[in-house]
Amino acid sequence: MTKVRLLVGTKKGGFVLFSDGRRKNWQVNGPFFAGWEIYHLKGSPADPNRIYASQSSSWFGQVIQRSDDGGKTWSTPGSRSEELTTPEGFPRGESNKFIYVGNVGTHKWYDGTQHPWEFKRVWHIEPSLSDPNIAYAGVEDAAIFKTVDGGKTWAELPGLRAARGESWQPGAGGMAVHTILLDPQNAARMFVAISAAGAFRSDDGGATWKPINRGLQSRFELPDPDAQVGHCVHRIALHPARPHVLFMQKHWDVLRTDDAGEQWREVSGNLPSDFGFPIDVHAHEPDTVYVVPIKSDSEHFPPDGKLRVYRSRVGGNEWEPLTKGLPQSNCFVNVLRDAMSVDALDPCGVYFGTTGGQVYGSADGGDSWNAIVRDLPPVYSVEAQVLP
Repeated sequence: MTKVRLLVGTKKGGFVLFSDGRRKNWQVNGPFFAGWEIYHLKGSPADPNRIYASQSSSWFGQVIQRSDDGGKTWSTPGSRSEELTTPEGFPRGESNKFIYVGNVGTHKWYDGTQHPWEFKRVWHIEPSLSDPNIAYAGVEDAAIFKTVDGGKTWAELPGLRAARGESWQPGAGGMAVHTILLDPQNAARMFVAISAAGAFRSDDGGATWKPINRGLQSRFELPDPDAQVGHCVHRIALHPARPHVLFMQKHWDVLRTDDAGEQWREVSGNLPSDFGFPIDVHAHEPDTVYVVPIKSDSEHFPPDGKLRVYRSRVGGNEWEPLTKGLPQSNCFVNVLRDAMSVDALDPCGVYFGTTGGQVYGSADGGDSWNAIVRDLPPVYSVEAQVLP
């Protein structure tokens, strides 16, 4: 029987939710890693049992966890036990400066020298579409890493920082590689988005990268209207059948490109606000796009206190509010960039989580919504996956 799995990362642990193909009743499992910040949980498209988790705390620092049984049990790849340990030579209070996997002094993340790479956290994990042992990790401060052995060891892809990295500057939320997209039709092509540097593309498997920000306007942040680096991109999304068409939610503006990022155009249209964080594309309709507008960059809650997902069926410009089942008064939550996802069933399921701890789901492409679970910790990420 078909199952749908939602992987939910929150401020105080991870949760794994299951339902059948009707998506009416849900089983909630967790919290896993209770008390830890789980920035991202992502299942492997190549192996439904393989899940990666980005786990961090101010005490132990950043750890990558892996499950090989669909979330029932977890381990730190490469470690001799499941005990979390502090990197050799660093006091516990400072271990959050280092990304590491495994036991003392073994599987630290390196930048090509003999020194650990210093940054705050792993924002996003993107497993390979074909190999469960290959995955990419986007981190803050901005860099991208790759593993080919299921997370036991990681190596930076330094070509990204070579794409004018010396001119990148952090935004209000820091400077992180928070989105990684793999082209399902071209194994050598990848896209990333960085706050607040912009969007970048690699056509050679991550060896070299180029900025793809032509057409973006950041009037208040960048005086140069033709600046190719320095834009605060919040999220990018694509449809597997049409990976050269991407949609972007930026710090102000919703945009679209039809040529893999060579040129973008604004498609905010009749949205009540063009500021927001998530953006996603319907599983079967490449021109159906979803966003969740919030009031402004200083007021991170829905306009008029009404939680509304907006849908465009024509690839942008014309948007309709989706409100059935969502609170339409006194709602002041936010939806973060990784907290929206779609499943591959027909009709398409759409899901999102809020900073108020609710996870909402729609089994009819957004026409109606139900609260799958309430009162979780603030939700950082939601990932949907259909299991055989």
